[in-house]
Amino acid sequence: MQFTPLDIEGIFLIKPRRFSDDRGFFCESFRQSLFEDATGVKTEFIQDNFSYSKHRGTVRGLHYQAPPHAQGKLVRCTRGEIMDVAVDVRPGSKTYGQHVTAKLSAENGHQIWVPSGFLHGFATLTDDCDVAYKVTDYYSGDCDGNVLWNDPSLNIDWGIKESEAILSDKDKIAPELADWKNPF
Repeated sequence: MQFTPLDIEGIFLIKPRRFSDDRGFFCESFRQSLFEDATGVKTEFIQDNFSYSKHRGTVRGLHYQAPPHAQGKLVRCTRGEIMDVAVDVRPGSKTYGQHVTAKLSAENGHQIWVPSGFLHGFATLTDDCDVAYKVTDYYSGDCDGNVLWNDPSLNIDWGIKESEAILSDKDKIAPELADWKNPF
């Protein structure tokens, strides 16, 4: 497994090694010891999540789980292709309000580690996308929140046109970062 730190401290792009033959391939998608050695993060994943998005342009985000149920996420796309986004909202961080993006696809097999203290989301770049992710705490509706996906102050390139975005009702009315009360 190859771990590449991205432009914001604490976020890693992870490229599992694939063993291929004429039948397809095999890979380890996670190994605790390698993850801890490469990232310096000692964590336990306690819930696996899965989302299916039928149409290209589906945007899920920017979401977070607030303390005491803040979540780190290990995200991968198992069918199709997504543009994954993480925005730093850690108080006092020198990169507060900055973001990183990564294209994750079934074809490239890449994953992204997003620690707690970040907003997270993705846009589907193809129809029929499956996204699987491991999280470090249980989902809690009381701790669930979001920030507007296309907040102009964040200037995120989601890989789709704004007019193509398919959003949940919750994501359509999310606050902009400047109007958001940071729970971290």
